[in-house]
Amino acid sequence: MPVRARAGERTGGFSLAPGSRYGLCGMPTPRSLITARGRTTPVQTMLFETPELAPRAAAPAPPSPIAFATLASSSSGNASVLRVGTPENHRLVLIDCGVSPRRTRALLADLGTGVERIDDVVLTHLDQDHCHRGWAKSLPSHARFRLLRRHLARARRSGIAWRKTEVFEQSFSIPRLGTVRPTVMSHDELGVVSFRFDLESGVSLGYATDLGRSSDVLERALAGVDVLAIESNYCPRLQELSDRPAFVKHRITGGFGHLSNQQSAELVRAVAPSRAVILLHLSRQCNSPDRALAAHAHHACEVIAAPPDEPLGWIDLGARAPVSSAPPP
Repeated sequence: MPVRARAGERTGGFSLAPGSRYGLCGMPTPRSLITARGRTTPVQTMLFETPELAPRAAAPAPPSPIAFATLASSSSGNASVLRVGTPENHRLVLIDCGVSPRRTRALLADLGTGVERIDDVVLTHLDQDHCHRGWAKSLPSHARFRLLRRHLARARRSGIAWRKTEVFEQSFSIPRLGTVRPTVMSHDELGVVSFRFDLESGVSLGYATDLGRSSDVLERALAGVDVLAIESNYCPRLQELSDRPAFVKHRITGGFGHLSNQQSAELVRAVAPSRAVILLHLSRQCNSPDRALAAHAHHACEVIAAPPDEPLGWIDLGARAPVSSAPPP
């Protein structure tokens, strides 16, 4: 049975406070803040071989607080966000921008932040539901798109690449955030990028959507992440019974489109995330939170279904903490 929690209760390494429509294992809850407990590390001093009192070495600057949230997650639009810094003083990194700039402003406002704080937009691919063309004119002037080199020609045709753009083929770094490790997977003609974010806090986040199928390479790339955000797109039975054209069904289920609930659960089992799983991109027509969560019920960590058109709520990606650790006094 899935782990279930009421607003205000603690389960494992996360606590759910009143506030988000979709909570742990899909239980409806008010809009919420989801946080993880971190650990403090004692500052060590440097000893000098001298009878005099040794000065204390300066403590290294602590890593910036980092939090993650989904803004929207469906075939109508996909966007997630990393907040680097405190709620009062922070910058933002978007993962995909498939929601219109106007709608994104409202969703970010719900999370207590704004478009003007965006520094980077990291793109998995350029389908309309992951890269809204309106961002070609609406991204803050200082911000940049980061995209796979093979996606560059399409980005130029859409107008995206005429903004500040950096292409990647291998790992790259984002200041104050950490190292981003891409893995290219099959999806339509140009493929899609899954990401492993190894954060300065020591915590890792995996992000994988529109996969078509899994692979040993992807499983190794994401192995052991603390938090895994992964698509769980469709129920095969509902897909079969739907009135969608045959070519659409084949595109989705033929290994170049999306993962079913069962395929997603198998990938999660292979990756073995330690703290939480966030289910992305649930089909409105051919899936439901209950069906997706039932397929993922065997995981040892918390499972959260991202709502399709509203923010999930901030997940604190602070210092690593055991899922089973006791709550602080």
